[in-house]
Amino acid sequence: MTLRTLIIDDEPIALEKLRSYVDKVSFLELTGACGSGFEAMELIAGGEVCVDLIITDINMPDLNGMDFVGALPNPPAVIFITAYAQYAVDSYRLNAVDYLLKPYGFVDFQRAVGKALERLTARRRLEPVATVPESLFVKIDHRYQRVALSDILFIKGYGEYLQIYTCGSDAPLVTLSSFSAVMERLTDDFLQVHRSFIVNMNRVDRVERNRLQIGQSHVVPVGESYRNSFRDYLSSHAVGVKIR
Repeated sequence: MTLRTLIIDDEPIALEKLRSYVDKVSFLELTGACGSGFEAMELIAGGEVCVDLIITDINMPDLNGMDFVGALPNPPAVIFITAYAQYAVDSYRLNAVDYLLKPYGFVDFQRAVGKALERLTARRRLEPVATVPESLFVKIDHRYQRVALSDILFIKGYGEYLQIYTCGSDAPLVTLSSFSAVMERLTDDFLQVHRSFIVNMNRVDRVERNRLQIGQSHVVPVGESYRNSFRDYLSSHAVGVKIR
């Protein structure tokens, strides 16, 4: 099992130390290195990275590590770093895997990330066996690329081709196929909202005036002929005033 890891520290030397430690652990994959909580928030909100584990310093200006994690709607596993032992109790209130007390060495780091691996592995074992596909293979030129369905942001029709936009990638995957063919291989979380767009509703951050905001970089329109079905979906997945 590989843990996609985001590291955060406002001190460049400390951040570089974290980066070097991550590189030494075979089951860790570095997906981002940020110098502040705000930078990390933008990275996650923009759908630019997929994260299994966050390793973050607590004491940072503007937005400290605990406030950053507390602001995430569905935080992944977290390891906090601090120079103050009294923060340990607060870190466990946020269900942290562990905390590293400065100055820490590689042995301490390895112990903490090992706990994260154990927790996430145990959680995966307890998850019910999936009855729906978790990924699909996308044919690109002369190869097939595996894509996790959870990583797909949206799919755009482009003539006879599909452009599949995924988190962690600036450029879409392009394949020769049709909407009807790909819809047969997607879960109920995917909804066609326009003649040119299929959207992973789990990746939609905001709905406003028939426009779907996905991260900070993508806006997808809801086509007129799809608005009734879209409102039905939204009504069954929303709380508050009934949608008219």
